[in-house]
Amino acid sequence: MPEISNNQKKEYEVVREGQEDILKINASNWPYSPSIEDNPVVMSKVIEKLFEFPSTARLILVQNRNYEYNYEQTQALVEIANLYKHLTKQKKVLTLKTSDVSSESFRNKVLSLQYLVYTLLKTDPLGCYVESKRLSRESKVFMGNITSQNALLEEQDYFSKLEYISRVIEKTSLIRSFKEQLSGYEIGDRSLYKEFFNPNISPIFLFTKIYSQIPESSKQLDSYNVKNMNVSIFQLKDDVKNFYRLIPPELKLTEDQYEILNIARKVLGEHKPKDEEFLEPQKLRRTFFNIGRDLLLDLLNNKNIIMPLEEINELAKILVRYTIGFGAIELLLQDKKIQDIVVNSPIGQTPIFIVHEDYEECVTNIIPSSEDAESWATKFRLLSGRPLDEANPVLDTSLSIPGARARVAVISEPLSRLGLAYAFRRHRDTPWTLPLFIKNKMINSLGAGLLSFFFDSGKSVIFAGTRSSGKTSLLGASLLEILKKYRILVIEDTEEINVDVMREIGYNIQSMKVRSALSKSSTEVPADEGIRTALRLGDSALIVGEVRSSEALSLYEAMRVGSAANVVAGTIHGDSPYGVFDRVVNDLKVPKTSFKATDIIVISNPIKSPDGLHKLKRVLSITEVRKHWEKDPLAEKGFVELMKYNPETDQLEPTEDLINGDSEVLKSVAAQTKEWASDWNALWENIILRSKINQALVDYSEKFSKPALLEAKFKVSSNDALHKIIYQEKKEDTIDNQKVYATWEKWLKDEIEHARY
Repeated sequence: MPEISNNQKKEYEVVREGQEDILKINASNWPYSPSIEDNPVVMSKVIEKLFEFPSTARLILVQNRNYEYNYEQTQALVEIANLYKHLTKQKKVLTLKTSDVSSESFRNKVLSLQYLVYTLLKTDPLGCYVESKRLSRESKVFMGNITSQNALLEEQDYFSKLEYISRVIEKTSLIRSFKEQLSGYEIGDRSLYKEFFNPNISPIFLFTKIYSQIPESSKQLDSYNVKNMNVSIFQLKDDVKNFYRLIPPELKLTEDQYEILNIARKVLGEHKPKDEEFLEPQKLRRTFFNIGRDLLLDLLNNKNIIMPLEEINELAKILVRYTIGFGAIELLLQDKKIQDIVVNSPIGQTPIFIVHEDYEECVTNIIPSSEDAESWATKFRLLSGRPLDEANPVLDTSLSIPGARARVAVISEPLSRLGLAYAFRRHRDTPWTLPLFIKNKMINSLGAGLLSFFFDSGKSVIFAGTRSSGKTSLLGASLLEILKKYRILVIEDTEEINVDVMREIGYNIQSMKVRSALSKSSTEVPADEGIRTALRLGDSALIVGEVRSSEALSLYEAMRVGSAANVVAGTIHGDSPYGVFDRVVNDLKVPKTSFKATDIIVISNPIKSPDGLHKLKRVLSITEVRKHWEKDPLAEKGFVELMKYNPETDQLEPTEDLINGDSEVLKSVAAQTKEWASDWNALWENIILRSKINQALVDYSEKFSKPALLEAKFKVSSNDALHKIIYQEKKEDTIDNQKVYATWEKWLKDEIEHARY
């Protein structure tokens, strides 16, 4: 590749993104729009540059915005540039054999050849092909009327040169694309070029590429708005994935807004926040928003531009998003239907992929750049206080921005050979609830009633499943079954449980952030030490976000200490009760006797639809762990399923053991409760009561179109009301559950009628 001088760098540059060379041409001083499809002069300039850089994979023309031509479009131009190079190097193509070089006929023919190659090939390749074919036909006719041998030799040579030019041009992809449409083509017509060259136009302050084009041969499945953005979902013709198209405000700005924003970003980019400022990200965002808005106002005043305050605020938000924020990731996280976001290496060459609530795996119209990736990595290091380098190529952390929360996993070299890669798991804005899971069919009302009973009774519960099985969300939903008067300690290495919302609802809850098991070095407290500390913080329910490593020993110590009085719960990877046992005992080295402190194991996993194209999250089993076994709980019948998923009915169904009351865990609860000590039916009716109430919330929500009835705030109010009603209706040692339900249902109807939620 030719070296680029300092002067030339101002006009153009070649940058490397992954395995691709990107040619960027500075068109800011051009007196016309940098549009290849519209302007023959622009096409000529571009082909001349591609002549110098034939390895170019993509082309970007930079003016007030970036005009980016994709690989296919760029390669069509590279073909023309290579052909131009070939023809201009072949001097014989542009000269003729003749005995009279001074004749007017000779001069006209040479000028025609030179015009075709030196001018028309660069400005109008389609016209060059059409004109060469026309001249060739004329020459063939003319040869039939020539009597002079010398003139015939000259014309034959001219004809062969024209035929050669048209033949080599015909092989290019641009000519092949429109060969059938060239009948009647007029030189200078740009309509066909507009069909082929369709650049992605984006603001120059964006490193991220956001494509607005709709895929060819696609079918629109859905369209909706997210704040001030439009989202469309398309079914692709030759892909099992759907296409997620997001059009943010960045792509809908006026020329004045683009110009002001470009200037403001350059100025604001000089203000580098201090590392410690990232420890308070919300405060930092507010500060930058105010600075950016003031800067925009000054720039508008200087240019005598009047702009509504609402538009200025929107520009200030964009400034924050692309300076101290996370750019396009923030846009995607605003969509509550998005569950996962994946950015694969090499970043800059592949689009972002998402998992959508309704349309599952989708490819997006967004391609981040390597600059984006490096910027995000730096910010995540500062936000988390955790390293990300060759010695620590994995970083687990969380991201909180206005309107969204997410868990973040970052990998880098040497683990990721091609550089940085990211995975974002979007958290629900408010905690999941058991009624929400009933509505989504992950669990049914009886399963929800059983989980509610276990958490209200202070049992030790492990939620297990594969990644993306919903185990952490199910744990969070079950936490809401603990009465607000009890204290809860939540220990996580990456914050996923929505402690803030639970605190707003009125819970006595304390979160503790510990070191990630994947982190080799950090100033954070190790997870096992965090759990042991929690045991010294007083009487509390103890929740461990995910059991990964040495903290397993401390968790089971907590279970053994606290199982008689308070809930101890956590999540772990495992696809079956025995899989959990194998992971805890054999991998994490927890003694078998300590594992017996587990009361209940809840397994949830995604199941595939018959066509293999869809995944459905389901609770597959609720299993109790008995205490009589010595070596192998599976062989010695230490695992007893209380509920099991039936794929034929798509339901979690009670087993004979549960129906018959053959449950040591439930019996242990009954033995400690006066009303149930000798009455299994009374205990069972309490579970059924909880089941009916959860189902009623779903039914009334749908009947009255009140989605708020399923949300955490109302669910907790419902639980509080239920316990108060039970206390009021209790007579000696008996509880009339039918009367309790009727009273609760009256309370629910009153809440709906007066809209107190």
